[in-house]
Amino acid sequence: MKRLVLLFWAGIAILALCFPQAALAADLANGTKVFDANCAACHAGGRNVIMANKSLKAEDLSKYGMDSLDAIKTQVTNGKNAMPAFKGRLSAEQIEDVASYVLDKSEKGW
Repeated sequence: MKRLVLLFWAGIAILALCFPQAALAADLANGTKVFDANCAACHAGGRNVIMANKSLKAEDLSKYGMDSLDAIKTQVTNGKNAMPAFKGRLSAEQIEDVASYVLDKSEKGW
């Protein structure tokens, strides 16, 4: 029994060491800065000045399949339609942070 418990905790420790990124939360303060500098011109307050029906509000994100961190990161990275791609302009960390910020704000109702 002791051996089983020891193996369990050893497995947890190995996972924590091998996958440290999963344990770290995105930096929402940095996401705010990235959003304000790069996104707010078109998306201030969660709105969309180009296509009003595709806002960053939770119901619109859900309606268009953009209600996950991965979907938002893909949109920011690659752009689509009138939205430019930010790949090459923002680092992967900045994209992660701004996507987390957008998802957080949408869940809180902007």
